[in-house]
Amino acid sequence: MGRDAQIAASLLVEAGIPSKTAGDLQTFIDALNEDTAFVIITEEALRSSDLRQISSWIETQPSWSDLPFIILTHRGGGPERNPAAARVLETLGNVSFIERPFHATTFVSVARSALRGRRRQYEARLRIEALDEGERRLQTALEAGRLGAWELDLATSALTTSPTCRAVFGHDPGDTFTYAQLLASIHPDDLERMKTAVKATIDTGADYAIEYRTIWPDGSAHWAEIRAQLYRDRSGKAVKMVGVSSDITARMRSEEHQRQLNEVLEERVAERTAELHEAHAVVMAEVAQREHAEEQLRQAQKMEAIGQLTGGVAHDFNNLLMAVLANLELLRKHAGDNPNVIRLIDGALQGARRGASLTQRLLAFARRQDLHIGSVDLAGLVREMADLMKRSVGTSVVIETAVPDDLDPVLADSNQLELALLNLVVNARDAMPDGGTIRIGLTEQELAHREDELAPGRYGVLSVTDQGHGMDEETLQKAIEPFFSTKELGKGTGLGLSMIHGLALQLKGRLRLISAPGKGTTAELWVPVSKQAPAQPSEPAPSPQGRNSGPKRILLVDDDFLIAMSSVDMLADLGHEVVEAHSGRDALERLKQDGPIDLLITDYSMPEMNGGELAKAARALFPDLPILIASGYSELPAELGFEVARLGKPYTQQQLALEISKVLDTA
Repeated sequence: MGRDAQIAASLLVEAGIPSKTAGDLQTFIDALNEDTAFVIITEEALRSSDLRQISSWIETQPSWSDLPFIILTHRGGGPERNPAAARVLETLGNVSFIERPFHATTFVSVARSALRGRRRQYEARLRIEALDEGERRLQTALEAGRLGAWELDLATSALTTSPTCRAVFGHDPGDTFTYAQLLASIHPDDLERMKTAVKATIDTGADYAIEYRTIWPDGSAHWAEIRAQLYRDRSGKAVKMVGVSSDITARMRSEEHQRQLNEVLEERVAERTAELHEAHAVVMAEVAQREHAEEQLRQAQKMEAIGQLTGGVAHDFNNLLMAVLANLELLRKHAGDNPNVIRLIDGALQGARRGASLTQRLLAFARRQDLHIGSVDLAGLVREMADLMKRSVGTSVVIETAVPDDLDPVLADSNQLELALLNLVVNARDAMPDGGTIRIGLTEQELAHREDELAPGRYGVLSVTDQGHGMDEETLQKAIEPFFSTKELGKGTGLGLSMIHGLALQLKGRLRLISAPGKGTTAELWVPVSKQAPAQPSEPAPSPQGRNSGPKRILLVDDDFLIAMSSVDMLADLGHEVVEAHSGRDALERLKQDGPIDLLITDYSMPEMNGGELAKAARALFPDLPILIASGYSELPAELGFEVARLGKPYTQQQLALEISKVLDTA
């Protein structure tokens, strides 16, 4: 009333705080929204007014919001001096009183205090929104992986399940599903084993991991895989188990079918062997050779089948990691200065990167990793890795090397050789828990005749020998199988030697293990000798400046909506304009209709039209169009007839920006 509004607005302007003036209570109520920082109102404006609309607005505020009110009064703010203050406090909640006449400094101080409090509320809103977004992405990842989430309260046995989890046990999304129903659905022969595993997790805190048979409401039999972790309260008491479930019926049936086929094959081999043993002795020799060949064939078929399965799983997991890594990387850039949020994001990034490292091992085992083969100075590689190997094994282990100077280079991928050598050294260290000596040697061997999988020729042989406990013959035969490990649970993936074995086969070499109990182990990596000298590092050519700088118009093609969404966000964050398509045919239509495109980025593995076929069709329309193919596999189509750049999945925003720059610079 009077000049109150003008004075208050002038003081706020001088303090750098913009404001709006409402001449009556209804105008004020209509102007309220979440962006209102605080409210200044005179006591007489509230004294005889109906405050129900204000009260309703305050009660419906979001959980993070508590709008501050500054009341200008003639009688102070305490109930003893101003009985009406109690009504105001009850209605408005977050109230500060300024008694008139007031000093300008006091008024501005109270206003700034209210503004600071409101800013803290806005920061809380951002944190809540970030947590909600993280929860949504986690749920998307669970659904993409067909994993059902569940939680068991150990005090009440209350079971909370997601629709996917209920489906694993044959229930509809809207069905109730209690812990008692879960126990009743487990096959009687597996029930005690399941209860024992749950008790062991509660007693020891070890992760819960089990596979068991289930009986669905319709009477059909299925298999479920369950994994969980134990949660404790601050006093250390076990309070709940949280985990995921998945339906593995198809996998178990496939394994059972394969087992039956193997049994039939073994029976036939046994029958044939018995017949041959009844014949002459130049025949017994033939039987021995045939048995050896059949065993090698079965092992090769087994390893090939596992390799194909592993490569497919690793490719799909790469896609999931692509979405997780990209979104976490962008979220990290916009996380602000909150240390808790940054810590959570960095932890998630670290876990996702470890997952990406695991997929590279899986692809190496499946023989699908992208090798860059050339002449490698094996002796120089061992010398350059000396410090890294010493730091990796610790002070209780001594590393000795015997590296001649006159060895010829080998034909290999230097990065993969470094990884293989480091794996062998770490395995040797783990075999000597009380310390010892690891000997690394280099020799050249000449094969005059074919020896198993090795063709005649010269080979460089890298050997790593330890003084550990060694392996018996049965363990030695399984050592290169994927996921087989003699290490404690959680201390090894079982992929190290299988990865090296896969690498050796790709290089047309072999991994040879020599061991006996109590005698230690020698691992030999045989790699063909190269006829060319190792390439010397050259100075990188300076990239042209200015010609390809600035935002570009990019057509992004990916049939996976999660990856497309994260990739679009990364490109947009780099300043590019993105046109999005989810199939090859959709991409061709956009090339024809959506105007000029500076760069085409496409996934390779897509239904109906893959990335290679799309690249050929796009070049037919626009011969000079730069193309970048993204793929988790190393293979690119050989029938294209022209060179295309490749971007390996999963990739970071920095890698994406670098490859875009390379493609545009060479276009």
